Amino acid sequence: MSLREQINNDIKTAMKEKEIAKRDALRLLSSAMKQIEVDERKELTDEDVIKIIQKQVKQRNDAMTQYRDAGREDLYEKEASEAAIFEEYLPKQLTDAELENALRTIIAEVGAESMKDIGRVMGAASKALGAQADGKRINECAKKILG
Repeated sequence: MSLREQINNDIKTAMKEKEIAKRDALRLLSSAMKQIEVDERKELTDEDVIKIIQKQVKQRNDAMTQYRDAGREDLYEKEASEAAIFEEYLPKQLTDAELENALRTIIAEVGAESMKDIGRVMGAASKALGAQADGKRINECAKKILG
């Protein structure tokens, strides 16, 4: 079963069990996927779906920061619950130690020696670890290692 089919089945389950927050969050995700399919005229693969989910989680995290700064706990909680629902569909995220070990390997493979080589490291790391860690975490860890 593809990730897309799993999400659609979970929408139906949430409707039957009257889980309104989960149903609404998954519908938002489903509509984001449909939008990409229509705009780019292509069938989404599981990799494409993961990228869409990651983008949605990042948007929720950015909004959570803004709502917390504005003192809007109600909206913060809504965004946090949506992000948590979306994260269930992402591959297991790497711990900081696992990420650092993987990056050290990638840095050795590309022959990076200083911050000048961060672009090459980020390119290789994003391809290898993109589903298991977001770009911001990869970048911060790479800077720490190279810096």
